[in-house]
Amino acid sequence: MRSLILYKPDPEIERTFRLRRKKQRIEEQRREARMDSSMAGEERRTLYNFITPGIQGITSSIARLTVDADNFELKLALISMVHQSQFGETPLEDPNLHLLVFLEVCDMLKLKGVSSDAIRLRLFPFSLRDKARAWLYSLLSACLTTWDELTKVFLAKFFPPSKTASLRSQITNFLQIEDETLYEAWEHFKDLLYLCPYHGLQCWMII
Repeated sequence: MRSLILYKPDPEIERTFRLRRKKQRIEEQRREARMDSSMAGEERRTLYNFITPGIQGITSSIARLTVDADNFELKLALISMVHQSQFGETPLEDPNLHLLVFLEVCDMLKLKGVSSDAIRLRLFPFSLRDKARAWLYSLLSACLTTWDELTKVFLAKFFPPSKTASLRSQITNFLQIEDETLYEAWEHFKDLLYLCPYHGLQCWMII
């Protein structure tokens, strides 16, 4: 038979408990002392400092390209022109048209020692508003270093393959609606082609 192990009750359990608690407090004080010594020389922060929002960690997703030109700055008039055709991700806005208009404005500025990418990347955030601008700042810090990268990411977000497939289907299945003249139907058809420059249809198929 397995022998039973009987534990003898402690007649002074309260005293034993107090001694254990005292030992725990001493160990905690020693740990706190070690932490204080390791933090020596560092700035103490209050709870208010921890909960107060700051700008630390808020960075742009567009890298700041090096500019060799002296006294380079974006003129207020140029920024105002970009502001006049901002993109905000509404259903009526065309991201391809937005890029086209934006490039036309950027091409008005040519400076020696300043690349086209440097100008476009600096100006592009001013061309967005609302959700579109919030999306740009939600990307990884300095992940966009060229204009080609920016346009690919922009179109992947606001002109995804699903939208291309939908417009391509409308083009291939296009029909003249009732009471629509041939001229009106042709204009409607051209609008679809313009909205989907990536339709991939050959000229003879379109005709």
